[in-house]
Amino acid sequence: MASEGDAVAAPVPETQPTIEVAADAVTGTLTIEEALEIVLKKALVNDGLVRGAKESIKALDRKDAELCVLSESTEEAGVVALVEALCAEHSIRVIKVPTSKMLGEMAGLCKIDREGNARKVVGASVVVVRKWGEESVARTTLLEHFGA
Repeated sequence: MASEGDAVAAPVPETQPTIEVAADAVTGTLTIEEALEIVLKKALVNDGLVRGAKESIKALDRKDAELCVLSESTEEAGVVALVEALCAEHSIRVIKVPTSKMLGEMAGLCKIDREGNARKVVGASVVVVRKWGEESVARTTLLEHFGA
């Protein structure tokens, strides 16, 4: 116990750091490509992203997928046909992106240099989102695109 002469320090309230959000993120005016990139990054952070044809096909076959992202430049016609058939059979949403390198960069299959530019990008033919991660404007934008 403190005696009458001792000063007792009052607890200092902790201040939270200020986080600035872009105006576009608040209003929800993301393009589908921007929203897809954000959703893939959040899924990667939350261990809900499957990358590559073999692993993606396994996840699709187990019905363990929320979204499938397929590259239009995939050269293996059998992989494209199988992925599209599995998605149609299990009612899994599919988005197509133009190039494998673009999909690989979105899925984190690259090195980021000091300036924030992607280097050594590895292409990906198929990426599957198993867990969305946290709720976000990007996820809402994608779901609205599908009409869900």
